[in-house]
Amino acid sequence: MNSRRATNGISAAVVPLSPTTADDRIAMDGESFQRMLALERKRSERSRKPFLLMLVDLGERLPSTSNGKATDSIISALSLATRATDLIGWYKDDSVIGILFIEIVIEDRSSVMGTMMTRISTMLGKALSPERLNQVSISLHLFPEEWDFDIRHRPSNPTLYPDLSRLQNRQKHSFAIKRMIDIVGSGIALVLFVPVFLLIGLVIKLSSKGPVFFRQERIGHHGEPFTFLKFRTMHVNNDPGLHREYVRKLIAGQAEPANGNGHTVYKIKSDPRVTRFGMFLRRTSLDELPQLINVLLGEMSLVGPRPPIKYEVDHYDIWHRSRLLEAKPGITGLWQVNGRSRVKFDDMVRLDIRYARTWSLWLDIKILVQTPHAVLIGEGAY
Repeated sequence: MNSRRATNGISAAVVPLSPTTADDRIAMDGESFQRMLALERKRSERSRKPFLLMLVDLGERLPSTSNGKATDSIISALSLATRATDLIGWYKDDSVIGILFIEIVIEDRSSVMGTMMTRISTMLGKALSPERLNQVSISLHLFPEEWDFDIRHRPSNPTLYPDLSRLQNRQKHSFAIKRMIDIVGSGIALVLFVPVFLLIGLVIKLSSKGPVFFRQERIGHHGEPFTFLKFRTMHVNNDPGLHREYVRKLIAGQAEPANGNGHTVYKIKSDPRVTRFGMFLRRTSLDELPQLINVLLGEMSLVGPRPPIKYEVDHYDIWHRSRLLEAKPGITGLWQVNGRSRVKFDDMVRLDIRYARTWSLWLDIKILVQTPHAVLIGEGAY
């Protein structure tokens, strides 16, 4: 039997397992189990109580008609090795069984993980032949997972989000059209804005020392880092600590109102690090134009949530991550056309999540049409 752990370096101790009696539990079908997994994710995001997903891969697909007894014996063995409150179902119908261990306790005792592996393996050993047992593999997936940005790969664990993968597959044709619009739209815009690029670049070089473009690592779809482009609006070698501390307070709801209307804004108003011409670029959103290159490369979309900086994500609550998991970042979005920086952080996240969950091509078109007006009036832009 093969075993592997996907806990992102976190040791987890589970609430002591009390074996159930033969309670004749029936494994949920794949759709129902994945729905419960998504529901448990949402519950864990709010309660901050982690859960553990164990996957028992049976190796080969088991036709339920001819191997009904074998399947029943496996489910029965898993039932005896788990608590009555744990959920058992098909993560992948007739081939991968999932077990949700609800409300576990995180401790620095990895031996408990091994104990769980041993317990499940022992019970399966009683239900399967040695040859069949050797085809079985077990993996453990802890939620919430730690996001490690030191390695450039997707830090979020896709195994914990099968519902998102299923939704993307269902809308793959619409997403293909969205990508085509991104390529055509960004390509045409880059050609049309060549004179603007040249003029802005010249003024930046003449007005302050430093490069024309500002490059920064941002966090994109599924938490993957990418190099984000803007026209430089700040003096070089400035200290990011001012913004880092402000963002921390903003996300925690502790930032002081920064304008006359009592609104807490997402950007620092009258930021001393910003150049005089940079203030103009920010006010008109012209500093965002180089992101058309990010769109052309597929790292961003024309419409989507704004990509955060790593130190912003470090201060995220668990549920805030949904804005990164459910949609590719964009140049404009619901946040930009609904007051931009005047919108509180949690409300911005809710707008991004609402966009992702109600997404349609028509919604993208409406946002794109509303964006020029939002830019022209400059409401919430700093």
